Amino acid sequence: MKIDVNNIAKNFNTPLTAPAYPVPTYKFVNREYLNIIYRTDEKALRAAVPEPLEFTEPLVKFEVMWMPDVSGLGAYTEAGQVIPVHFNGEEGDYVHSMYVDNFPAIASGRELTAYPKKLGSPKLYIDSDTLVGTLDYGSLRVATATMGFKHFEMDKEKAKSEICRPTFMVKIATDYNDDLRICDLVRTQITNIEIKGAWTGPARLQLFEHALAPLADLPVLEVVSASHILTDLTLNAAQPVYNYLEEK
Repeated sequence: MKIDVNNIAKNFNTPLTAPAYPVPTYKFVNREYLNIIYRTDEKALRAAVPEPLEFTEPLVKFEVMWMPDVSGLGAYTEAGQVIPVHFNGEEGDYVHSMYVDNFPAIASGRELTAYPKKLGSPKLYIDSDTLVGTLDYGSLRVATATMGFKHFEMDKEKAKSEICRPTFMVKIATDYNDDLRICDLVRTQITNIEIKGAWTGPARLQLFEHALAPLADLPVLEVVSASHILTDLTLNAAQPVYNYLEEK
């Protein structure tokens, strides 16, 4: 196929004849969450949260998401850590790390928005009477989460407020001299969501040391709460809210 040089700029992403991912919007059907909120070391958390974001309590949410039906991206699983924060008086979540088993989801998440996605092998499944979420990096286990399966129904509005909190991320892009061209704090928020089911129950979380998947740098001191949520939703685009280059 011959490329029209004059129209290259009209392409959404590369490779030009077989783009890595399609144009959004991405719609999710039966997106399933296992969320475990835990208390961690305050000093370690302070080192992980970029200014001007702030936190009140030293809490982290470990999440595993199974997405069996995503328009344009197929089926995949994600796992990672998000941190409850506030910015300019608004409460939200800072996305600290994400590990994903689907390349189009990694590429689109990093390039279009600012999701800090790396390749990993997360799983979410039922083992007898237990909901299990795991994360492997390469051949090594770095996280294991367990929760009693559907022990108690959770209020759907409470579940919705947990999923629909504003999300903050740091978007970084360099020029050809390795100088920063973009360094922004960005914000997005899920608004189009249907909660199909939500439950809570007893939960535990183990994190294991790894040099390149350092989830255990935010150690588990106490499990605070857990949720299992089934949803349909649509992701929204991100908008910059703070320019680090202008604030230097």
